[in-house]
Amino acid sequence: MPLSSTSPGTKKRGRTLNDFFPSLGSGASPSKKRDRSLNAASESAAGGTPPGKKTKVASEEGSPMSNFAAADTPEATQDKASKTDSSTELAAVVAAPPATKVAKAMKDRNNQADAPVPALDQINDPATRELLRLEYETLDPSWLRVLAKEITKPYFLKLKRFLQEEKAKGQEVFPPPEDIYSWSRYTPAPEVRVVILGQDPYHNNNQAHGLCFSVRKGIRTPPSLVNMYTALERDYPDFKRPNHGYLAAWAAQGVLMLNAALTVRAHNANSHSKMGWEEFTDAVIQYVNEKRSQVVFLLWGSYAQKKGSGIDKKKHLVLKSVHPSPLSAHRGFFDCHHFKQTNDYLRSHGKPTIDWGKISES
Repeated sequence: MPLSSTSPGTKKRGRTLNDFFPSLGSGASPSKKRDRSLNAASESAAGGTPPGKKTKVASEEGSPMSNFAAADTPEATQDKASKTDSSTELAAVVAAPPATKVAKAMKDRNNQADAPVPALDQINDPATRELLRLEYETLDPSWLRVLAKEITKPYFLKLKRFLQEEKAKGQEVFPPPEDIYSWSRYTPAPEVRVVILGQDPYHNNNQAHGLCFSVRKGIRTPPSLVNMYTALERDYPDFKRPNHGYLAAWAAQGVLMLNAALTVRAHNANSHSKMGWEEFTDAVIQYVNEKRSQVVFLLWGSYAQKKGSGIDKKKHLVLKSVHPSPLSAHRGFFDCHHFKQTNDYLRSHGKPTIDWGKISES
């Protein structure tokens, strides 16, 4: 069954991303033009992004494909040494829910929230407003509510100034601005059931789109993800290995696919590490750890395990293994059975399982 959905229309708030990021205009690179075409396609009836009014996604327990899982990121080099029953169909995810569609979702969700969604015009300082425009326009409303105070802290404003400097120097940065927070729009805060931690985005052209381990369709599947597919096949022999590495169908089911650093300079791995992103993503993990319960954390490799060392194991399931990189996967990753263990745990706690096989249908 093909995956399909439409994205909601929204009213733009103030300036648009094109105003804030001129490179998204007529002079954009091929990869950025592609991003725009994907977002445009998502607005058509045949397009493919998760609905703005979030559909609760569940796998069907009786389906032979109802229990699959996996992931990927450039942190590969870190490990050189060590359905619930539901008639709801999974929305297709050809592109991340467009950043320009967040405003309507923000208004809709605000009616059900305990606290109002922060508004950009509540920030008095004009310079700070401009620094944080991307966050207010592209973070999912649920995550903006969680992180509103975090993004006004000095370290984060310093990080945003650094990114401004990168742009001023003509440095190409991945992923494109509108995709930096796509993880938040695929997986709103109240819907997180699984967390996969990565390190930093892929640093080559057209790869990174805001989800760790995932690459756009048409891009060769990265080696680590190939190994993840192998592990999936061992957990679920009926798993059909896709001919792509696009994992948005996982994220749309509640798998938070989060890199520690959310940007990287083109062709320069880890170039934006230790600039502030790690503290920001620690706040994301802290929210899930403290405010959610019975979440599965998949920590692959020493870097992810260190970053997730504070997770409360009494509230959550923490699964550890070596990284799926070709450098280390042979030391236990292929037979770690994390994908099956994830669904066993979710099922045992009455939660919807993850249909890992959905990526083969998209």
